[in-house]
Amino acid sequence: MTTLTRSTVFPKMRNIEHLVKLYFGIGFTNKEILSLLAHQHQIIISIRTLKRLCKRLCLYRRKNQTDPEEIASFVEEELSGSGRLQGYRWLHLRAIQRGIVVSQNTMRMIIKILDPEGVELRRARRLRRRQYISRGPNALWHMDSYDKLKPFGIAINGCIDGFSRHIMWMEAYYTNSDPKVIADYFINTVNRIGGCPQQVRADPGTENGHVREMQMFLRRNHQDSYAGEGSFIYGCSTANQRIESWWGVLRKQSVQFWMDIFKTMRDDGYFTGSFLDRNLIQFCFLNLIQDELDKAVRTWNSHLIRTRPAHGTPGGRPILMFSMPQLYAAEDKLQPVLEEDMAVCREECTPKGQYPCDETVFELCILLMDENGWEAPTDAYAAAELYSLLRNEILGNL
Repeated sequence: MTTLTRSTVFPKMRNIEHLVKLYFGIGFTNKEILSLLAHQHQIIISIRTLKRLCKRLCLYRRKNQTDPEEIASFVEEELSGSGRLQGYRWLHLRAIQRGIVVSQNTMRMIIKILDPEGVELRRARRLRRRQYISRGPNALWHMDSYDKLKPFGIAINGCIDGFSRHIMWMEAYYTNSDPKVIADYFINTVNRIGGCPQQVRADPGTENGHVREMQMFLRRNHQDSYAGEGSFIYGCSTANQRIESWWGVLRKQSVQFWMDIFKTMRDDGYFTGSFLDRNLIQFCFLNLIQDELDKAVRTWNSHLIRTRPAHGTPGGRPILMFSMPQLYAAEDKLQPVLEEDMAVCREECTPKGQYPCDETVFELCILLMDENGWEAPTDAYAAAELYSLLRNEILGNL
């Protein structure tokens, strides 16, 4: 019989408290937290125990709400950036993840007061989409490139799981047309989750050719009906429903903000599309945009998707639907891969480089920043100012 001592009980309790804080901070409900503890960590506790833990850790969803001025300050901060594009559910989840205690209704009213025009614009852009059915997580991945920022030098590539709508990767770089770079995104994800999907769908662009060959290579010896050539589907970009739907979300929640900044710079004559201008955009903005994409993905993967029975679409949080499909009467379709096969694929990949732009332009910009004492930008407006300073300095010395 195992004797429980102070040294054995306390570390376990601290671990439980850490997990509860983590999942509560993401925005999961009590039921979801209990499921995660049970299925992911083999920790079984009752709902009453969880509530006592939350009370002791001062984790509240409605009680002791954050001061309205602090909430309004948070909303104003978000509205000054890409948050101006986001609805109250999205901002409510971001507020919870920031440690702010606020109800959805309070958040909705504050946003309506501070940004009535934005509320009406979002309300007018509602779309209806056709029915989509998937067999489970990793049954079908949808991948695509997004070119709305490409005229300014920023290229985005992403992939989404069809069943759970969990984002598999979302990468910003100076290219999304190099098949070896796209293949590296794919192989990194396969390595991270420990397998490949049953099928991948993409448009017929040449940038997807390496992923197609790798997917079929990894699935060549499997025995299911989708193995081999059936493991990759080519189709037109507009019919790739899941990823096209996500691009719409991403534009509304984030990308439109950057598009507006770049278009203003172009209209004011500070961006001509030249080699220098595109590289300066990459130098000043690429890391910020990647951070913004990472933030958008974290919020999306933990937000609640409503069930739509008429469309056959299950509801839930993408991260839970992907990691615990049994809760949604689905089965994970992840396919095993061999380490030696992964090593072969990696030889045909090109990872993102250490430079966000042309190496010569990068070194020149670093030199000018050191000479003038200019700081690395922490937001879009500081990046725009640095871009202007660097551009004027370089063009002035030509």
